[in-house]
Amino acid sequence: MRADRLLSLLLLLQSRGRMTAPQLAEALEVSVRTVYRDVEALGAAGVPVRAGRGPDGGYELMAGYRTRLTGLTRAEAQSLFLAGAPGPAHDLGLGAVLATARLKLQAALPAELAVRARVLEDRFHLDAPAWFREADPVPYLSEVSHAVWEQRKLAVDYRSWKGEVRRVLDPLGLVLKGGIWYLVARSRGSDAAVRTYRVSRFLSVRDTGEGFERPAGFALAAHWQESSRRMEAKRYQGVAELRLSPTGQRLLPALFGAAGTEALAGAGEADAEGWVRAEMRVESSSVAVSDLLRLRDDAEVLGPPELRTALAGTVAALAACYAAAP
Repeated sequence: MRADRLLSLLLLLQSRGRMTAPQLAEALEVSVRTVYRDVEALGAAGVPVRAGRGPDGGYELMAGYRTRLTGLTRAEAQSLFLAGAPGPAHDLGLGAVLATARLKLQAALPAELAVRARVLEDRFHLDAPAWFREADPVPYLSEVSHAVWEQRKLAVDYRSWKGEVRRVLDPLGLVLKGGIWYLVARSRGSDAAVRTYRVSRFLSVRDTGEGFERPAGFALAAHWQESSRRMEAKRYQGVAELRLSPTGQRLLPALFGAAGTEALAGAGEADAEGWVRAEMRVESSSVAVSDLLRLRDDAEVLGPPELRTALAGTVAALAACYAAAP
């Protein structure tokens, strides 16, 4: 809406001082021509905007003028918890609301603190998604987040590893983990369990119009921490005995994270060629085989025997596949 944009323009000039038309256009995501029209509208409304010409020119408010229109709306106040994550805020449909809330806060700060806040923004940035992975498409994120805010039951169709399922859920909270959105919700089935759903796997979402009561004492952060701990404990199902070359030792933490770092910390003494023996926690045999193949010939699996046999079988099958002419 134009009224919101005019307020944002006014707050930008108040909090940042002199700005050129292109700078304002970039901040407001409009054309330079629109900025010209909006500045004229502010002037017509009695706001003393001065225009300077030349290379150091731009728009600024007359010295001493400050607007007091800095009170936060309910939506703006709610959006502030995402102040360090503009990408997720945009995903939730709060991008414009968050931008206005931040401008209002900056405009209300004393001059010295406002400058420090802008310096902090210029020097620190949070980028939530993981490297080298496209973000999940989340077409229903806005509907899900609205249901979380308003405590409304959702009727959903969901694609699980067992196939498509239909559920009525009490949405308790949203979590962004490694660039992936998850919904923590209580199922309305017979067990009424609290489970985690990947938002990108919702095939349809419908607000039932019904409210629900949150479980007594439920805390999203504590629940997520405990559920992550349980998932981590289930994830690792065995220990691989490895023999690693110097290159394999360098690759292990990069490819396997904490499990690789932990394995290296407990490795034995290097032999004459620099190879060491180490034990590393691994997932199921099929996952462990595909993961360990990334180490190529810089690692040898010594045990357990079934993992070594599975790896040897996979390597033999690959060798046979590529031995034949295409």
